[in-house]
Amino acid sequence: MEYLSKLNFWLDNEYFDQDTKNELLSIKNNAKEVEDRFYKSLEFGTGGLRGIIGAGTNRINIYTVRVASQGLANYINQMGKQDKGIVIAYDPRFMSPEFSLEAAKVFCANGIKAYLFDELRPTPQLSFAVRYLKAAAGVVVTASHNPKQYNGYKVYGEDGGQLSIDGSNAVISEINKITDITKVNIISKEDAASKGLLQIIGSEIDDAYIEMLKKLRINKDAVSKVADTFKIVYTPLHGAGNKPVRRILAESGFKEVLVVKEQELPDSQFSTVKSPNPEERSAFELAIKLASDNNVDLIIGTDPDSDRVGVVVRKNDGEYAVLTGNQTGCLLLEYILTAMKEEGKLPANGFVVKTIVTTELARIIADFYNVELVEVLTGFKFIGEQIKLRDENGNQKYLFGFEESYGYLAGTDVRDKDAVVASMLVAEMAAYYKVKGISLYDALTNLYEKYGYFVEGISSFTLEGKDGVMKIKEALTTMRKTKYESFGGIKVKAIRDYQKSERHVIASGATEKITLPESDVLYFEMEDGSWFCVRPSGTEPKIKIYYGVSDRTLNLSQDKLEKFKAGVLDVIKPLL
Repeated sequence: MEYLSKLNFWLDNEYFDQDTKNELLSIKNNAKEVEDRFYKSLEFGTGGLRGIIGAGTNRINIYTVRVASQGLANYINQMGKQDKGIVIAYDPRFMSPEFSLEAAKVFCANGIKAYLFDELRPTPQLSFAVRYLKAAAGVVVTASHNPKQYNGYKVYGEDGGQLSIDGSNAVISEINKITDITKVNIISKEDAASKGLLQIIGSEIDDAYIEMLKKLRINKDAVSKVADTFKIVYTPLHGAGNKPVRRILAESGFKEVLVVKEQELPDSQFSTVKSPNPEERSAFELAIKLASDNNVDLIIGTDPDSDRVGVVVRKNDGEYAVLTGNQTGCLLLEYILTAMKEEGKLPANGFVVKTIVTTELARIIADFYNVELVEVLTGFKFIGEQIKLRDENGNQKYLFGFEESYGYLAGTDVRDKDAVVASMLVAEMAAYYKVKGISLYDALTNLYEKYGYFVEGISSFTLEGKDGVMKIKEALTTMRKTKYESFGGIKVKAIRDYQKSERHVIASGATEKITLPESDVLYFEMEDGSWFCVRPSGTEPKIKIYYGVSDRTLNLSQDKLEKFKAGVLDVIKPLL
């Protein structure tokens, strides 16, 4: 069996270090584990690598990181942009500093200058640094909010956005040409530095990034009016947001920022939480206790690489509610557009962006302000691409973009979701409403009363290993072949198949062209305005189902969502 021969190659070759060999020896007699580690190479997708840390071709380790870096280096050299360099950042995860250095050593060995941050930094700051240094590319070693056993390797293009599909395909092609994992160019850190190819960066980029963020403030007066008394609890969840988020809040005028001390410092084990994910209430247990003890209305939490932010608000009954990504995004969208309109600065050519699985409430808000809403595939890289296409190279003005998975971006100097700017704007927004005598929870209620009660949900199913990947593919294949007429008693209006780039209207039988890139996604539009979308995760062995409904009241919407989910899952769960 091929995976056994690969195992023996790793065990017998002097290229691999003894710790790696010891790890493999410990699982040598576990055939299923050996197969899972070696049945394929860890795939470099449209965003880069992400996988479980460990030895083997289907794991992320210094050797698979070297191969990815060699492929990227070949791509940069082929474009003749080696002199522009590559910027490298990393988060607090296990092996992140080591993987970052390995990448730098490969780039330098291929004649490409490597700008390596001196310690952990947020992913959005990497995006900013690529643009600031006019580099050819960027790499950030992170697995975002995934569990502690994961790490990843995300690649950015020279525009500061995640590498384009064409760029990713070109890098994948170069990686696939490397048939021997040991055949990678690499030099020592000392040699790289002596040749002037390795440059450690830090405070200059920090200062420039913070100054850029401060220009994006909307309502400085509101902050100054409440700064002395308005308290915020912040938790970095052991991640890279600790220093920049606290700094931008302080320099924006907030004086009462309480930090969750147990989660302040980097910790690769994320020992205070089940998962460092600001989407989950459990991640905020310590923050909620601190807020409750100090009579605090607003809690902000950022994930390990500080590109996602979670917001917790105190309700009128004193309990704390974790806002969904859609709720925070719509609050920010309403706040930004309202403030621009009040100041007479809302441009006629402005546009906002959301992904296809993000709430339809965003469309209603944009329509109210006569602002164009652009819809893109799931993934913030597509929002970044719209900034480049419409703002940088077009004649439109980017105002705001967000996705349901807690990612937000204002401004154009960063081309990925940015929890640092989002934290600043959420705090400012809370101060703005505080001046008006209402809380963020009240503002959310007002939003629903103004536009309607939109409620969303998500179901996800993890199917580990080779068998799981196949089962997910088979489920989507079956759904494409089946002519569905209804789910949970609600009739289907239209089906969008983004893999075929077609929208099929059930009643008329007509087929319309979808202009977005091809993607393994199915989207069902229901006759009552509800919708659900099915897609495999791009970063984990999961299949995800997203839902959206609306009704006259919150209770009606929530009941409608639960019934709709049950109807959809009655069909999909048997396929898994």
